[in-house]
Amino acid sequence: MSTATAAMSSAEQLRRGRIRKTVNLVIRHVILALLSFIWLVPIFWLLVTSFSTDKGINFKTFFPAGYTLWNYFAILFQSDSVAQFPRWIMNTLIVACFNCVISTCFVLMVAYAMSCCRFKGRKLLQNLSVTINLFPGVLAMIAVYFVLKNLGLTNSYAGLIMVYAGSSGLGYLICKGFFDTVPVSLREAAKLDGASEARIFFQIVIPMSKPILVYTIINSFMVPWTDFVMAKMILNSGVSTDWTVAIGLYNMLDRVLINSYFSRFCAGGVLVSIPISILFVVMQKFYVEGITGGADKG
Repeated sequence: MSTATAAMSSAEQLRRGRIRKTVNLVIRHVILALLSFIWLVPIFWLLVTSFSTDKGINFKTFFPAGYTLWNYFAILFQSDSVAQFPRWIMNTLIVACFNCVISTCFVLMVAYAMSCCRFKGRKLLQNLSVTINLFPGVLAMIAVYFVLKNLGLTNSYAGLIMVYAGSSGLGYLICKGFFDTVPVSLREAAKLDGASEARIFFQIVIPMSKPILVYTIINSFMVPWTDFVMAKMILNSGVSTDWTVAIGLYNMLDRVLINSYFSRFCAGGVLVSIPISILFVVMQKFYVEGITGGADKG
């Protein structure tokens, strides 16, 4: 009798455990679905408003009264003194491409030096870089601006690229963590064969580090593509043809212009997100591998 009772008690505990696990799973998914809904609502509203027949902002209804493609056509092909979207995209693309190349080189070289080279002060430099990264970059905005002004680099893309790329090497930690996973024996064998550090870096480490290379390239490209604060500070001449896309779209939200340009602003926001979205979809596998591989020892 006691054996049967114990078996029934054990089965009851298992059943309760399954019920508790199912309830926890349902609650977790409901919370995640709610958070996803809250996150997606503004994006969906931006998308539907970009097709609105109303030029201004509409607070009365979530969905517009009518739909049209005119906003996309206007922002792409009907530039005026306020909206010069193709020019802004070109300016941003130039800055993003230059920054992508320079920042990627800086990050990879610093990460290789910290991971694969041994020299005096290495630990001190690593600790200093981590400490500096604890402070937001905007704290140095005023100092950076006056330095660029004294050098005559304000209102120039060269100055903007220097700001973006100048401190990019400090973001080497994830890349260093990935380089730490490269077998030391390969580098030692190459050194025994007479290979220099540069040759080891370009012919051994880089070919084995495609995921982290893609991760670094995407991050370096995204910084100028999405940045507003630094671009607004440096490109402050008021000449709209010199603006990046973030400054241009922000200017369209001016209270004098918002009732005439808000739908076009939404269309511009959708268009800006397309290149980054495509980049993530195409490179998603390498991007995730770069993050997870660099997090092991980073």
